[in-house]
Amino acid sequence: MRRSRRDMTVMAGGFKMFPTGRPDLLAVAASSDHVFPRHTHDEYGIGLFISGGQMSASGRGQITAGAGDIITVNPGEVHDGVPTRGESRSWLMLYLDPALLADINSDLEGIQDADFEFERPAFSDPRAALSFMSAFAAATGERDNKGLALDQALAALFAPLSSMKPLAKKAQAGRRLLRARTMIDDDPARNLSLQDLATEAGLSRFQTLRAFQALTGLTPHAYLMQRRMSLARRRISQGMSLADVAAEAGYADQSHMTREFRRRYGLTPAAYRQAVTPCNSIQDA
Repeated sequence: MRRSRRDMTVMAGGFKMFPTGRPDLLAVAASSDHVFPRHTHDEYGIGLFISGGQMSASGRGQITAGAGDIITVNPGEVHDGVPTRGESRSWLMLYLDPALLADINSDLEGIQDADFEFERPAFSDPRAALSFMSAFAAATGERDNKGLALDQALAALFAPLSSMKPLAKKAQAGRRLLRARTMIDDDPARNLSLQDLATEAGLSRFQTLRAFQALTGLTPHAYLMQRRMSLARRRISQGMSLADVAAEAGYADQSHMTREFRRRYGLTPAAYRQAVTPCNSIQDA
């Protein structure tokens, strides 16, 4: 039987994105020497390095990962990625929506709170590596009753990692500072000033700058740029034209968005859209 393009693996810029049959789970295979600047993901990520290596700065410290190592990232965690010796490296990743990981952890531990974090950003564990490969194969392969096989594989992967702990509350970040952050979250396209955020936080501009960076790991401007890019990525995956995406996300023009997208993710918005929505009929110049 002939497979549709939507059912097929799509490759763009050294990144292969696989259909998993689940909107809350993304599987990616990558091979690249791209240097990733500081950025965040909305999802949890867990992966395995296949070859080469990478140095990363994360909210949990500086790490170096090589072939056979497991890597993890928490939602909203600021991190980067530099290939060791400037050479290409290869890795596999599973990205899980927070709600999916909360469901898995609830099944394993009976914990209902969705706020958890991976404790170790990188570690070596041959058993965990085998479990990851089984989960990745279940997520990307074709088999009868794939849903059950995938659920079992994810449970087996996360059972040894169920030491995920509740996130510590950032007590020093007052409610008004959180409201300032929400101003950006609610409308990333809005051209806010540091004074706008300071007024909302009830702090001076310098106090706001320091407190915001302590809360998020990013300066207000860097956080705003990250939220704009996250919005753009969502809209691209939904099939919106790139020109409309740029306008909605607050970029000066499409070319500006394209440059920033490629700098952050290592591929163009058009290549990313082709990968995640291969049947999209909208064409962009």
